[in-house]
Amino acid sequence: MLRKLAIIASLVASPALATGIEVQVEGEGANGTIKIDLLEDVAPLHAERIATLAEQGAYDNIVFHRVIDGFMAQTGDVEFGKLGDDVRMAGRGGSAFPDLPAEFSDTPYDRGVVGMARSQNPNSANSQFFIMFDQGYFLNGQYTVVGRVTEGMDIVDAIKRGAGQNGAVIGQPDVMKTVTVTD
Repeated sequence: MLRKLAIIASLVASPALATGIEVQVEGEGANGTIKIDLLEDVAPLHAERIATLAEQGAYDNIVFHRVIDGFMAQTGDVEFGKLGDDVRMAGRGGSAFPDLPAEFSDTPYDRGVVGMARSQNPNSANSQFFIMFDQGYFLNGQYTVVGRVTEGMDIVDAIKRGAGQNGAVIGQPDVMKTVTVTD
């Protein structure tokens, strides 16, 4: 209980950090804007990585390659996920930057939370991220929480779903047309 009070007190005392991203989504399922607050106080290295890739335009035209109904929508493979390229390898790549060490926190995987995708190695997150359709508390403390959707959950909910156990999107996936950094 005292630990929870200390966390709440530190959150109230800290100034709000303003960096986020705005994602313009286009496709058969979703069309519109998703605004995400990057949680620099929770995962500074991961928030900085997403902001850097967005500033460089690396996320522009990257598909939502893995979308599981009732769970999450995954995107961000800047190596293999570019619309117009052969995206069958999407989900296996990253960026030119090195993988990041895990920044696990007590922030729960609620609806609208943005987490970093990784392999079995906890220190393997790079560029891919996912947005939760619903709570997924089994991910708590095992995947880095990097952000939270502040506007556009209706757009997230409309993202074209994948098929099968791994949620691979068949046909034309929805795409992050542009991703820009906001203040």
